[in-house]
Amino acid sequence: MRRTALLLVLLLVTGAATPVAAAAPAHTVTYDRYSLSVDGERVFLWSGEFHYFRLPSPELWRDVLEKIRAAGFNGVSLYFNWAYHSPAPGEYDFSGVRDVDRLLRITEELGLYVVARPGPYINAEVSGGGFPAWLKQVDGRARSSDPGYTEAYREWLSHINPILARHQITRGGSVIAYNVENEYAANTDARYMQDLQDTARAAGIDVPITHNQCCDASWTPTWASGLGAVQIPGVDDYPQSFECQTPDVWGPWGPGTTERLSENAPVYAAEYQAGAIDLNRAGYDRCRELTGPGYMRYFYKSNLITSGATMFGYYMAFGGTNWGWLGQPNDVYTSYDYGAAITESRQLTDKYAEFKRQGHFVRAVKPLRHTDSSTAPGSSNAEVETAARANPDTGTQFVLARSLTGGSSTLDWTTPDGRYRVPVTVGARDAQVLVAGYDMGGQRLVWSSSELMTHTRDVALLYGRTGTDGSTVLRYSSRPTVKVLAGSVRSSFSGGDLKLDYRHEGLSRVRVTGGGRPPMLLLLGTNETAAEFWQYGATLVRSPSLIRDATVHGSTVTLRADTSARTEVEVFTPARRLVVGSTVIPTRTTSSGSLHGTLRGPDPVHLPVLSGWRTQRESVVDDSGWTVADRGLPAGTYGYDHGHVWYRGHFTATGEETAVKLNAITGKNGVYQVWLNDTYLGWAKGGTQADSDAPVNPDPGPGTFTLPKLAPGTPAVLSVLVGNMGHNDDWTADDTRFKQPRGLVGASLVGADTPVAWRLRGNEPDPVRGPLNNGGLRGERAGWHLPGHQSGDWRPAPETLAPGVTWYRTEFGLDLPRDQDVPVALRFDGTGTYRVLMYVNGWQMGQFTADLGPQREFVLPSGVLRTQGRNTLALAVIALADSELGPVSLVPLANHRVR
Repeated sequence: MRRTALLLVLLLVTGAATPVAAAAPAHTVTYDRYSLSVDGERVFLWSGEFHYFRLPSPELWRDVLEKIRAAGFNGVSLYFNWAYHSPAPGEYDFSGVRDVDRLLRITEELGLYVVARPGPYINAEVSGGGFPAWLKQVDGRARSSDPGYTEAYREWLSHINPILARHQITRGGSVIAYNVENEYAANTDARYMQDLQDTARAAGIDVPITHNQCCDASWTPTWASGLGAVQIPGVDDYPQSFECQTPDVWGPWGPGTTERLSENAPVYAAEYQAGAIDLNRAGYDRCRELTGPGYMRYFYKSNLITSGATMFGYYMAFGGTNWGWLGQPNDVYTSYDYGAAITESRQLTDKYAEFKRQGHFVRAVKPLRHTDSSTAPGSSNAEVETAARANPDTGTQFVLARSLTGGSSTLDWTTPDGRYRVPVTVGARDAQVLVAGYDMGGQRLVWSSSELMTHTRDVALLYGRTGTDGSTVLRYSSRPTVKVLAGSVRSSFSGGDLKLDYRHEGLSRVRVTGGGRPPMLLLLGTNETAAEFWQYGATLVRSPSLIRDATVHGSTVTLRADTSARTEVEVFTPARRLVVGSTVIPTRTTSSGSLHGTLRGPDPVHLPVLSGWRTQRESVVDDSGWTVADRGLPAGTYGYDHGHVWYRGHFTATGEETAVKLNAITGKNGVYQVWLNDTYLGWAKGGTQADSDAPVNPDPGPGTFTLPKLAPGTPAVLSVLVGNMGHNDDWTADDTRFKQPRGLVGASLVGADTPVAWRLRGNEPDPVRGPLNNGGLRGERAGWHLPGHQSGDWRPAPETLAPGVTWYRTEFGLDLPRDQDVPVALRFDGTGTYRVLMYVNGWQMGQFTADLGPQREFVLPSGVLRTQGRNTLALAVIALADSELGPVSLVPLANHRVR
């Protein structure tokens, strides 16, 4: 939310994601009030947010995108971060970890639609909301049609728009929609919104243009049509807010029903809450609890039926890491896990399982792409609410049954095939979407009190809450043959209806043949067993392990799978030979006609103990080459925009000076430290801004530091180290907020009007790792964090840290198996008043705030981390008082064999 991003994938007639070849033909994209269409085929967009800039390892982009696709998503929503690509006006970098061409090629290869979101403003809890820091020096209000800002954003769009244009599905690529700006509700510059669209069209963008309104639909009337209006307006919904410390509080921000903003376009849930920012540092596991499977079932299914939306973007599917100085100062720390379905270390959660149950459903059931609100069945229990939609062409009905308290009810349901009394049981804070009147493959589904997850032509998977009763009714022209292959299922036939009654326990299997229809295998499971299924085209696979892909060639089915232990796999396919990776798997044929085999788990791994630390104290000896502060003190005036800035103030004492009064702005949770000559005077907070909607505090970091007695005529030097935690967002399009400076903003001596001559030194952009990797510490500028730095004269690690900056370096080797995925983290177990910047092979992978918490483990993604080879680890420990670093170790977060 303010905070946004979407996901989208390619659906063909079968509802299965199909890769788009590099030379794929161009397609047409149209839309009406119901849905998008590709080449005339309606598409239900079910997408998840992914931030490539929060995963600085292109090798892992495919891993995450494959996991998103495997969960049933058919698209991804991608922000493109202006600041990430532009270190200075006129300078742009789209290489290495910024190679968005490579990113979009991967989406095309995986058959994922893309909603492209280039801003210019994105928020996304990144520094400056995605605005480059140099924009703060540009005249003109940002997020407006002021000339200075217009020139700047057109420069950005002139670089990113041509890339997006050539990757549109209208040219054989993956981009299906283009999102301008981000949550612009607080602003009213229609000319600006119109120019963004005109600029995109001039660059060749011809897919529908969208926008995401936050956080309700209360646009002024001019936004519905006229100047600045987009083709498909959408709404952001965050019903759970971000109070992760109270995960049991439900829906404080409303019911989460996406509003229709246009009678001529689909209902678009542009950003729907799929996690939360950890505003109160409760830990992201609590955020995952706040937005867990129960919340997902109740809110997502309710919104699906009550809103009729066919375009969804879930924020976030994968959160990632605020490495370097990427994050904004107010709401985030290093981890941007977000409590997402896929964790920061790329692991799957129970939220992922719920996304898979719902995602496969919306992909498989095509009538859901075109529905109107309809009369809901009556409920015999007022605690069980109902709502309904129906497809006007097929008559297929979709009924929502939900309850906050839980209970059983009988639905008086008039289906397309007759009137029925249908018993249902709904858990507390739970919801079900039931289907009736559906031509399911070669079958006719009259109704079911179980939920339909997916189906092929001859296999259907339905499920329900463990321990509840279920019934499914199918229609035949004559009595079919029913064979129960597993479980306890009772059948009866009357008036053309075959009724199956059962209890949701394990996985029951029923084969139905005859009756004037082709054979059908019904799989009747629980929530848990349904989560073990994966679908690729007409192939269903059951395994607790991740199945990345399934292809059939002749009599062979080939899977790509991850296993964390020895595990079973079952494939529902006509093929008779199973290959996983490149290994032929021995199988047996089950009574269901499926192939059953066993997959091997990974070998154990061992990580080295970190030892041999060498240290170097950071001190300032010569500042003669530093920048003279002849235009004021703020660091951005001199292009020092990220990380730490050193200041040195020279004066000749009169003997009357008693203290120095300073003011520094760092952003929330930032600090600054002060020395006179070699004497430490202390530290102060440089930022207290807590609420992105609150007025900017113009005086957030005052501090007064007592000076020792100085003899008249004595040369003296004040040294000030200011930590910049990031730049303010521009949520309200308020330049007072966005352009608030960083660094020292005030300095004076108390007791005498003694002049002080200031110099400063800050960051220089890393030519490989980009503008957000480095700050202005002496060690960063001297390359102490880089591989190859000669540290032979460094000392053994001290037991106690003095205030200031102490650098640590060591090296370690890894030889992890090449066919295994072992996410590795750096763990800190110390406490105290200090912070640690950590560098892996020169990449700044985060900041451990021992005095704030809660994060102690920091993910080191492969690519940055050499999993086969030598690694350099450097730590810049910034102690605010005498401290002890405490143990530092490497820990494995998972272990998977990948085939």
